[in-house]
Amino acid sequence: MVKRDYYKTLALREFYFSGKLSSTDLSERIGKSIPHVMKVIDELVAGGFILESGYAPSSGGRRPVTYAMKPDAIYILSVAMDQMVTRIALMDLQNNTVTPVKKFELPLTDNPAAIIQLKEKMSEVISASGIDKKKIIGAGIGMPGFVDAKKGINYSFLNTENKTIREYLAQELGFPVYIDNDSSLIALAEFRFGVARQKKHALVVNIGWGIGLGMILNGGLFRGHNGFAGEFSHIPIFNNNKLCSCGKSGCLETEASLQVVIEKAAQGLRSGRPSTLGSDYPSGHLEADWDAIVAAVHKGDRFVIELLSQTGYDIGKAVAILIHLMNPELVVLSGRGALAGKLWEASVQQALNEHSIPRLAANTTLAISTLGYQAELIGAVALVMESKVREYEIKSKNVNAKAFIDEQNGLVGMQ
Repeated sequence: MVKRDYYKTLALREFYFSGKLSSTDLSERIGKSIPHVMKVIDELVAGGFILESGYAPSSGGRRPVTYAMKPDAIYILSVAMDQMVTRIALMDLQNNTVTPVKKFELPLTDNPAAIIQLKEKMSEVISASGIDKKKIIGAGIGMPGFVDAKKGINYSFLNTENKTIREYLAQELGFPVYIDNDSSLIALAEFRFGVARQKKHALVVNIGWGIGLGMILNGGLFRGHNGFAGEFSHIPIFNNNKLCSCGKSGCLETEASLQVVIEKAAQGLRSGRPSTLGSDYPSGHLEADWDAIVAAVHKGDRFVIELLSQTGYDIGKAVAILIHLMNPELVVLSGRGALAGKLWEASVQQALNEHSIPRLAANTTLAISTLGYQAELIGAVALVMESKVREYEIKSKNVNAKAFIDEQNGLVGMQ
């Protein structure tokens, strides 16, 4: 039973990542014979999970039938958090939001009630959707901080006393919950659905209130020993004596985070720089203030463009260090900051040209995310699908191990 459920879950994951697949395509992806795959497909069709979706292009001979996810079969609750703002949406396995994205301010620093507030908002989205809870197979949550995805713990935020975040929320919501670092999930989304798709070595820079990093190495998401890899914000590259949120000084975050961009914009306005931002800027709400920066960029605001160009150059200096260390094929600029679009490219590339060894930089492509601010929500859905498969792999190994032990102890056939 575990094996059968495992292959069904594995097949669903492949349909989610690939869209339409024929039995031959699925056979190649999961490494099982066509007859075995057809049994899995027949069970998924009978269960209402997938349906026929036409025919694949012919390479000679009969065109194979393709299958795809049934849009209303399965849902995942997706949560994208940063230090200030949280977004929640119920999503299907075509990465469509089936409820409006619920966005609200949820400060995580010095907020012991944050986990309770998060649970309440998640419950509200479920209730408002009107969707049968049995169809929700889990929740994926991206969050800032030192996140141990395996244990379900965030060492920086969201204390839950005697339970892990996963345990607390799963008990309250009634279905499995999976968590990971926000930058890792943004990288996962870019790897599965964005400009880093099918890339073996890519770095995804999450430009937000900090500067996060997700790494695709050898065709998979790299989290490091404890899941803490990618603390890009805290590379000390400035001698500015500015205190960082980590307690050190001179970190990349102290000059290049979006929060600092807003602060520098306010300083410039006070010093008399002309801008479309207006005299009442900033409003004190970080998200609205960043949206105003993006709007000013699209209007061609010279002051704001200069400000972001300098920020891009600073990010590029730090990326140059990563290129020397990792030799990536691709660097993706993603996250909230990607809303500013191609403005980043010239300044980041200039810094790479100045601070990278030419032979290394020449073979690294720089790209702006096509997923943008949606990347974390999509990554949270992908996290659930990958975690489901991993759980069945563990169960399958445990079942096989038990069978082996029983055989050695002469118990097989006696139960």
